[in-house]
Amino acid sequence: MSAANRRSKNITEGVARAPNRSMYYGMGYKETDFGKPMIGVANGHSTITPCNAGLQRLADAAVEGLRIAGANPQIFGTPTISDGMAMGTEGMKYSLVSREVIADCVETCVGGQWMDGVIVIGGCDKNMPGGMMGMLRANVPSLYIYGGTILPGHYKGQDLNIVSVFEAVGQFSAGKMSEEDFCQIERRAIPGSGSCGGMYTANTMSSSFEALGMSLPYSSTMANVEEEVVENVKQAAAILVEAVKKDLKPRDIVTKKAIENAVAVIMATGGSTNAVLHFLAIAHAAEVEWTIDDFERVRRRTPVICDLKPSGKYLAIDLHRAGGIPAVMKVLLEAGLLHGDCMTITGRTVAENLAEVPPLRADQDVIRPISDPMYAEGHLAILKGNLSPEGCVAKITGLKNPVITGPARVFDDEQSALAAIMAGQIKAGDVMVLRYLGPKGGPGMPEMLAPTGALIGQGLGESVGLITDGRFSGGTWGMVVGHVAPEAYEGGTIALVQEGDSITIDAHKLLLELNVPEAEIARRRAAWKAPAPRYTRGVLAKFAKNASSASSGAVLDLWQD
Repeated sequence: MSAANRRSKNITEGVARAPNRSMYYGMGYKETDFGKPMIGVANGHSTITPCNAGLQRLADAAVEGLRIAGANPQIFGTPTISDGMAMGTEGMKYSLVSREVIADCVETCVGGQWMDGVIVIGGCDKNMPGGMMGMLRANVPSLYIYGGTILPGHYKGQDLNIVSVFEAVGQFSAGKMSEEDFCQIERRAIPGSGSCGGMYTANTMSSSFEALGMSLPYSSTMANVEEEVVENVKQAAAILVEAVKKDLKPRDIVTKKAIENAVAVIMATGGSTNAVLHFLAIAHAAEVEWTIDDFERVRRRTPVICDLKPSGKYLAIDLHRAGGIPAVMKVLLEAGLLHGDCMTITGRTVAENLAEVPPLRADQDVIRPISDPMYAEGHLAILKGNLSPEGCVAKITGLKNPVITGPARVFDDEQSALAAIMAGQIKAGDVMVLRYLGPKGGPGMPEMLAPTGALIGQGLGESVGLITDGRFSGGTWGMVVGHVAPEAYEGGTIALVQEGDSITIDAHKLLLELNVPEAEIARRRAAWKAPAPRYTRGVLAKFAKNASSASSGAVLDLWQD
């Protein structure tokens, strides 16, 4: 029985249900409205960040489109944390936590109000996985609407984006940039609303949701300030109402094969390391069997065919103008690298959606043919070894040689690591170890864009290794390895590394190794003591208490029996 029918049944059961009906009348319902589907609109609008500042007009368009399609829209809010604004501060610890809060918001409102369907609208990084997890938990007909990417800023003939600022910090501190140029980049990098412009986490997740079948074709790379995004929302509203009529639910769409499609697109576009963490959590919410090793399986067969930042030349809006994610998917489908029979929210299969997509245009070089890829294999390698027996994630695009063995430079927090870089204390050949930054230890796995941006700005991006049990921004590239598990707070081997120890990062061999005798590691382990928790009350304490390992998505409901 649909939620609308359940509501009608409750409302007509007698006087005891009269208060229920009165509440709806108080919202302006008419008698005829009780037979219409109630569709939630989870609105991530916020003036906190440019990523979400342009979402209200999309929520308004969703309401209009739903009403035209014969549904009753009901708006509720979801929070957001700006990773870019919180980066390098204590606030960054709340970012991954917000993914769970958003998921809880969507599940709670949809379930608590017996909604027949839901549209989730979001812009910033955690809006996407949080919204998707909530939709999958609620499992009513659902559709994700991405707020859209930002247009680039400009200075001295160069396109700018948020990562330009972090890298400029390193260049300025190394004496490679004037103060005037530094200040101009800072002022011009973000010209308006929209999510960070490269194939960073927001655009990675939006692109993967399109490939997953939970967003409309072409929708994931539109610019927030352009009008086509509003028209997309109105079209999406009508399609969702049809999905309600057909009872087409998220778990009918988000299957193992659909997740393989999404991960293939992540690899082909050079997407963010955060996608590994988030798709482990999404698969968990969908009750789909998916492990960290599945990413490596898909990586080995999927080439990188898009020349996108952070390690390439172009931004998401350039990808859109070159044909968008449908053009990428068409190349992959024709190469046998996608499952064309997967159902999508449009009511058509992936192959049916792509049937009319034209071949790659000759006048663009954002998307390459399968015969001439940027890299023959995907860029998100899953490394293992005695430093990370559960696995960790290395982003290997843009590197001439993703192998380094060097002395450990050990830091128990991000701030001291950044200070060492800025003071010129980190040299080529070093392997930085940033620890006690995992799901429990951070808590919340803060991102390390400030240290990695500073390394690249100083010209050390390929010659200094950096490993962490925390995360990286989607804008990070270089000799970096994140999500090391088990984390330091749980007694993982990363907690036992000492200054000067030899560490090997070898993406060819998929190896992350502490080159110390096993007997010495065992001696250190026996002497190690868990640190006191950084927080004992509130949302950060709750996250630290309940979060699973990064190797299983850092979810909060993976109960250990």
